[in-house]
Amino acid sequence: MSQKQKKGLIPLICLLISAGFFCLAYLIPRDNFWLTFAIYCVLFAGMLAVYLLSKQAKWQLIFVGGLLIRLSLVLAIPQWSDDYPRFLWDGEMVKMCENPYLETPENWLQSNPEATNPYLENLLDLMNSPAYFSVYPPINQGIFYLAAAIGSQDVLKGIVLLRSVLIFGEIGIFFLLLRLFGYFKRSLEKLSLYWLNPLVIMEITGNLHFEGLVLLLLLASLLALCKQKTGLSGAFWGMAIGMKLLPLMLISSFFSFGKSRKSKSFWIGSALALIVSFAWLLINNSWIPFLQSLKLYQGKFEFNASIYYLIREVGFWIQGYNIIGELTPILSGITLVGILYFSWKRKPENPLQLVDLWVMIYLLYLILQPVVHPWYLIPGFGLSLFTNKKAFLIWTFAVIFSYQAYGDPNYQESSVFLFLEYTLLAIAIYWDYFRSSTKFLLTK
Repeated sequence: MSQKQKKGLIPLICLLISAGFFCLAYLIPRDNFWLTFAIYCVLFAGMLAVYLLSKQAKWQLIFVGGLLIRLSLVLAIPQWSDDYPRFLWDGEMVKMCENPYLETPENWLQSNPEATNPYLENLLDLMNSPAYFSVYPPINQGIFYLAAAIGSQDVLKGIVLLRSVLIFGEIGIFFLLLRLFGYFKRSLEKLSLYWLNPLVIMEITGNLHFEGLVLLLLLASLLALCKQKTGLSGAFWGMAIGMKLLPLMLISSFFSFGKSRKSKSFWIGSALALIVSFAWLLINNSWIPFLQSLKLYQGKFEFNASIYYLIREVGFWIQGYNIIGELTPILSGITLVGILYFSWKRKPENPLQLVDLWVMIYLLYLILQPVVHPWYLIPGFGLSLFTNKKAFLIWTFAVIFSYQAYGDPNYQESSVFLFLEYTLLAIAIYWDYFRSSTKFLLTK
């Protein structure tokens, strides 16, 4: 096959991928796991095919293909996640000058019967957490407010607005990856592994999760650090924390990296960004219910875990009950110690080694958590594209097994599918970190 023929295959593959996403977004209910799984496999294979063929194509072709796929999903109601009603609810609260952190949706409707309307009642019916305080930081609330203000109490309009913001964020990620791949002299073919990845498209554009914006801000922080703009780098990192909190766990890596540790402007920039991001929680002591909700989330919910489930089973045998209350803080402590150890041990000397450390930190965190929603993988996966590590790429495929729970009437997870998912991940982690040719990286 000639290079021209190979190049001509890429638009056809993108068209096939687009058709698959259209089926998932508009036609196939989430409880039909086997059909979802089959289409996901085709989508992942299509992404890999474009990756293998992309040496014969310009990056502009990949960009247009991925963008058109995302735009085809603009009018879809999220199938695999019911978080969006809470986004729209919080936006309505802010629009009405109400504090979304002080009352649960259930309590607010009971306390304000005069403000009740069919739109809010519908959001309450669709919501998966009407009895909980909001856990979304103030930056998110600003985006939710924008959706409420422009959406005019129309669910579809609100969804389209949220999706538009996320697509613009995805475009930013693409061009930041393009710029950073050039800086690090990485192959541009890897762009397709993110831009056409079915997990990324399904969970950011499809299901409206904000991990894409977290990755956007982390990449912006990395680029600013590479360009010696340490104050701006710290500000972007602080904004990433303001978006989802989790990037705070990277703080030890910045202390171990000389350029950021010694830079006053980096820490001033990050401090200012954190103040702007979280000062709103001081209003009416909003930080109290906010932290209570986070603590409740960490100590009550379980989904798609690995090591946590294994230890929990031992707890059942010994104690006779679910030890999540005792186990969660222990695993959190182990995670913290592990992050501090690897940050101290590796001591990155350049931005590329810093990113490699970030990938390890994200991986360590996720394999020790009791809740691992598929979209949690996206920041770590995007960062892993700068390294030679394949674990996150493999996980973006294997995580489809967690969707099996949607096919069960009681959302019961299958131990068989969990075993398949984490066996694939374990093999990938061994390949990345424990083969003789790469084992030295753990102690580098």
